[in-house]
Parts: sequence; structure tokens; C-alpha cells
Amino acid sequence: MTAETRRAEPAVTAPAGARERLDRDDGNAIIVLRAANDYSGPRFADQQIAEALAQLHPVLYVDPPTSIVSRRRHPELRASYQEPKLRRIAPNLTRLSVSALPGMERPGMATVTSALTARAIRQTLRRLGARRIALIETSPLAPVMGKCGESLHVYWAQDDYVGLAELLGLSEKRVASGEQRLLRRADVVIAANPRVAERLGDRHHHVELIPFGGDAETFGRAESAAAPDDIRLPRPIAGFMGHIGDRIDLRMLTSVADTGCSLLLIGPRHPRFDVSALETLLARSNVQWVGPKQFDALPGYLGSIDAGLIPYNHSAFNEGSFPLKALEYLAAGLGVIATGLPAIRWLDSPDIVIEDQPEPFALAVRAALAAPGDSAAIQRRRNFAGQHTWTVRAREFSRVVWEPLMAPESS
Repeated sequence: MTAETRRAEPAVTAPAGARERLDRDDGNAIIVLRAANDYSGPRFADQQIAEALAQLHPVLYVDPPTSIVSRRRHPELRASYQEPKLRRIAPNLTRLSVSALPGMERPGMATVTSALTARAIRQTLRRLGARRIALIETSPLAPVMGKCGESLHVYWAQDDYVGLAELLGLSEKRVASGEQRLLRRADVVIAANPRVAERLGDRHHHVELIPFGGDAETFGRAESAAAPDDIRLPRPIAGFMGHIGDRIDLRMLTSVADTGCSLLLIGPRHPRFDVSALETLLARSNVQWVGPKQFDALPGYLGSIDAGLIPYNHSAFNEGSFPLKALEYLAAGLGVIATGLPAIRWLDSPDIVIEDQPEPFALAVRAALAAPGDSAAIQRRRNFAGQHTWTVRAREFSRVVWEPLMAPESS
């Protein structure tokens, strides 16, 4: 999860009406990504895998449904509904925004939301002339899997959704029940985290571990990016990029600040996080929080720090997540100090130091700041990130999703 607020949506190359049919070379086939995040919002995994997959195959990106009430509460969503609800945003990539009724994920209303979303998807697929359809589902609460005429059913478990329920104020029992229904329907499950893959592997015969990737190209520009003018801390600087919220183990950050080194926090506050918990830390002269930043500005911030931090606690959600920032830090040439989450251990990078206690964590940060790395170390980190890009992950998705879809028995 990166630290930006929003990024500008790519210019529409042609209205959706100018592309009524799919490319015949693809056999009227398409991947439908029923995304967990609005396309024009922060660049999470959904947008990045969709763009990488669109380099290989036709993709329909379906925004999470929103109601008029949610659009009033979240003005950033309004632009998606002031444009045509179906529009082409890049070659091979079409976006669909879906309206729903208020209370769309509440018990009872979730069924209505599912029906409305599925109907919009079916209408779009008919318009595009799609006949072979792989549906990638991410929603345990209002799923459309099995309702869109798809040939292949894929459940993409981006996180430990059951562990995430409490953080979002949802019923853990409801989320677990919804996930179980998806597992019964899915032909294949894609897990983004080794802990989730292990858990779901006990309940589904075909689970593929495909972790999140990184934007090595964007963050590889960190060294040459212009330095932001709002950083007031002296270097060397230890930096955290991401949402400021309950996922962070504040003991780690406090211990780092106790050493006297500069500590920079980059990112928005999680809506449910009580910022007062940070007051003592932020009052220190060697600590600065610059708030949320646009995605395109992030390389400049990473180019202005000397070590990247992942100070997450061991909550169920964190244990079942894949912190994108690990690969983004490495792509920027930074050494990383992190707590020992399963995804971090899975990466097994020599440039990620793992410490789970505050004092050793802080000592590792001090050591990294004292020796941020020579040109060989920086290049090694970038090369490592280059092995874990979204382009690499898209090829793995293609193997799991597109190849079965195009097999003769799928016709």
C-alpha cells in the first residue's frame, strides 16, 4: 500500500463507444477484474495488475460500486460518475463504474448490490462482444462470481479479509462466510501472501501464490527525482511511506526517534486512526509528518531518505498482507528495516533487515543510515525489485487465468 492520495487518470484515448468489439485476435475473450479499489483512487494492486495485464490481454476494470450517498461523503469518487460510466482508458483496458443503492454492503442489501453490479457487467460484456470471460473476484461481501456468464471463476485474495474485518468495522463472521462461498465457487484462488495461501490451501484444491509486485520503473527514478521542498529534516533520514494507522507498531518508530536520527513519515491518516496517539512522537524536533502525497511525487520523497521502514505490528491483517512499500523502497535503491511479516520473509532479500523488537529495530536503522550503500548495493536492490515487477506478476496471472480460459475445453 503506497502513500499517495490520488493520481491523475490517464487520458481517455477513445470513448468506449468507439470500441464496441474486442480484438478478434483474442478470440472474443476478456479478463474482468471486479476490483477492490476505484481506478482513479490511490494506486493499489488492482490498478497496477490491470495495467500490466492489459499489455497482454483485454481487461475490463470494474470499480467497486458506489451510491449517491457515498459519493456525497467522498467527493473524490464523484468524477468517476461525471464521465461516461464505461470508457476506454488505455489500449486493451476499459473501465466500468457501477452505481448501487445506499447501504450497499449491509446484510440484505449486499444481494441487491451484487445483482446490480452483475447486470452492469453483463450488459458491458455484451456490448464488447465478449464470449470467453474470466472473472477475478475480490469481494466476499457482495460477490458477482457466477452471475456474469463467465467461463472461469477466480478468487483473488489480496489480503487476509477475515483479519481485515475488524479494522474496517465489519463482521468477521460475515466476511468469513462470504469468503467460504467464493471458495466453493472458484476454479482457482490467487493468494497475494504466503500466510493467506497456506490458510486457503487447506480449503481449496487449487491455490496459486502470486504476491504483489512493484513499480520498479517509477521508483527507480528516486535518485534523479527533484527533492521536495517541504522536508525540513537534516540527512540522513529514515522514512516510512504508507497509511498512518493502527497497523504501525509505534514502539518501533519511537525507538528510532529515541536514537536522535531524522524520522520522516509520508502518507495519509487511516480514517479510523486516532492521531492523538502520535502527538508525543510528532512533537519531537527530529520527526516530521508531511501527510499524503500524489503517486508521481513519491520517488522524490524516497530519493530524499536514506533507509525505508516497515514497522508493522503482527496483527492478523498484517500477517496476511503484502506491503508494496518493500519493493518500492528497494527499487529506489534503499535498504529496508522491517518487522518479520510472512511476506517480508518470503521476499528473502539480503537488503531487508528483519527485527521484531524496538531496540534492535532502532539499532538496525542507525546502522543503515551510517552506511546507506555504495553504487553496487544500490544496483543490487534495484535488480531485486526488477525481478518482482507487476509485469512479472501479470505473466503469472496470465498463466493461471488466461491459459485455462483459452484452452479448448473452455470454448
